[in-house]
Amino acid sequence: MSRADDRDAMVRRLRQRGVIGRDSTADALRAVPRHEFVPLESRESAYEDRPLRIGAGQTISAPHMVAKMTDLLALSPGDRVLEIGTGCGYHAAVTGEVVAPSTVYSVEFEPTLAESARERFADLAYDVQVRVGDGHEGWPEHAPYDCAYLTCAPAELPDAVIKQVRPGGVVVGPVGTGRQTLVRVRRLADGSLERETHGAVRFVPMRE
Repeated sequence: MSRADDRDAMVRRLRQRGVIGRDSTADALRAVPRHEFVPLESRESAYEDRPLRIGAGQTISAPHMVAKMTDLLALSPGDRVLEIGTGCGYHAAVTGEVVAPSTVYSVEFEPTLAESARERFADLAYDVQVRVGDGHEGWPEHAPYDCAYLTCAPAELPDAVIKQVRPGGVVVGPVGTGRQTLVRVRRLADGSLERETHGAVRFVPMRE
């Protein structure tokens, strides 16, 4: 099969399992060449539903988790999005497919991962800007964002990231230092937070 066929098959399996709820998420997963975001030795496994190592102690999330988080964000074209944890860039590319023509802003702690992700985004023509820094601080220069998400697990969702999201916007990410839970927080107009949990997850810890 071609790589496009592999992506179609991956999406079909995820839909059969009830993982994907939004057509825009399915379309983005079909469009993004996941094999371009993993090391050469892992490319044969690129469309299996599991995380893969990408170096620097990091992993690329399993497709079902990227799909689930993308659905929870309920993205629309033109949304301004903040990502904490660029990694290899796959999740940002999926996000970028949904929000195009808007830019995705991504913060990565590890400089080598940030640089390789920048090169990959340029080669594949994804509009993602990458900053090296502490994700706990977010990226205030481009705030307010319509939503934000984390691909690494802090003890609690960072206050700075939440405050950089507009009222009515949402933040999605794993939380916990031992057991982790996927959390979705909506920032209300009065500054309070509406919080939901979406099951146990396992992500790399957030660094600082």
